[in-house]
Amino acid sequence: MTFCGLGQNRFGWAILASGLLLGCEFKSSASHTTSNTTLAPDSGSVASKPAESNEQSASETIGIEGSSTVYPICQAFAVEFERKSHHKVSVGRQGTGGGYKKFVNRQADIWNASRPIAAKEKEELSAKQIGWLELTIAVDGIVLVVNPQNTWCSSLTCAQLKRIWEPDSQVHNWSDLDPAWPAEPILLYGADTDSGTFEYFTEVINGKKNASNTNYTPASDDNILVTGVATNKNALGYIPFGYYIENTEKLKVIGISPTKDAAEAAAPVVSPTEETILSGEYAPLSRPLYMYANTSSLQSRKEVAEFLAYAVSEEAQTLIKDRGFVPVKDDVRQQMQKKLAESLVEQPAQSN
Repeated sequence: MTFCGLGQNRFGWAILASGLLLGCEFKSSASHTTSNTTLAPDSGSVASKPAESNEQSASETIGIEGSSTVYPICQAFAVEFERKSHHKVSVGRQGTGGGYKKFVNRQADIWNASRPIAAKEKEELSAKQIGWLELTIAVDGIVLVVNPQNTWCSSLTCAQLKRIWEPDSQVHNWSDLDPAWPAEPILLYGADTDSGTFEYFTEVINGKKNASNTNYTPASDDNILVTGVATNKNALGYIPFGYYIENTEKLKVIGISPTKDAAEAAAPVVSPTEETILSGEYAPLSRPLYMYANTSSLQSRKEVAEFLAYAVSEEAQTLIKDRGFVPVKDDVRQQMQKKLAESLVEQPAQSN
C-alpha cells in the first residue's frame, strides 16, 4: 500500500504529517479477503476470525465504537479503507455514550460521537492518562419526520417541540397542538438515552440535556425509528438527516421554526437540506459529527493514523454525501488534516 511515504518510526510519522499538511491523499492498492472482526468483550484487545487469506493479527484491527448517527459514515470509510489496504476495521454502533465507555476502558482506538466530548469525560480520560484527538468529520441535522399519510402537520416550532418532548408533557393528541388536527394519540419515536442525538436534542429543545418525555419508543438503531414512523399514521419521530435521505419514500419531513417562545410570532420555517444544515440556517438542530482518537493508538499504530487520514481526505467526502450526510467545508477539512498531522509530530497528551 502506498500512503504518503509512511514509515514505522518517528521519521515516518513526520513524513505522514508532512503529507497531510500538503493534502496528500490515500492511494489504492490490491484488494483483500475481508475477515469477520469484533471487539473482544470486556477487553482492550480485538478478536479476529482468520480470513481465508492474508490473515491479520488482532493488533492490526482498528476498533471503532460509538454513535449510530456516525456509524453509516464510518462504515463507508471502513469498507473503502479495507478495500484499499490490508488492514481490518471493526465498527460498532451502540450509541455515543456506549462508545465512550469502550473508549475510556481502552477497548476502542476511535470513538464516534454525535455531540462534543463532555467536561466530565475529559476529566475521566485525563485521570486514566488517556490522550485524545478530536476531529470534525461531517455535519448532520436532526430531522423531524411523520408518516406520509399525515396530511395535517407540515411544520412545527421549537416551542411546540418542547411541549411534546418535555418531561411530564401534557401533549398527548395531535389536537393538543392544534384543535384543527385529529384527536388521535401522537406516537413518539426517538433516540435512546445512550445516544448523543438524545443528549443534543433534549438540550437544544428542552433546555436541559437528558430531560425528556419518557412516553416514547426509544432505539439505538435509527432504522428501527424509521420503521416505526413509516408504519404508524400518527407517529412523530426525530432521526439523523442521513437516515431520512435514505428513506424519503417512507417518511415525510417536517419544517422547523426556531422560535422557542410560544408567545412570540413564529419565525420562518426552515426545511432540512444539505445547504441549510451546512450554513446553520436549520437551527437549532444542525450539529457537527466527531471522531475521537486515542493518541496512544494513533501514534503507535500506523494503520490508525492511515484510517483517520483517509477519513479527512478529499476522497472520503463523496462517501459522506453518498450516505446522505453533509461534508464539512473544505477549509474545516484541511484544519482537521493539520490537527492530525500535528498530533503525529508533536505527540501531545491530548488535543481538542
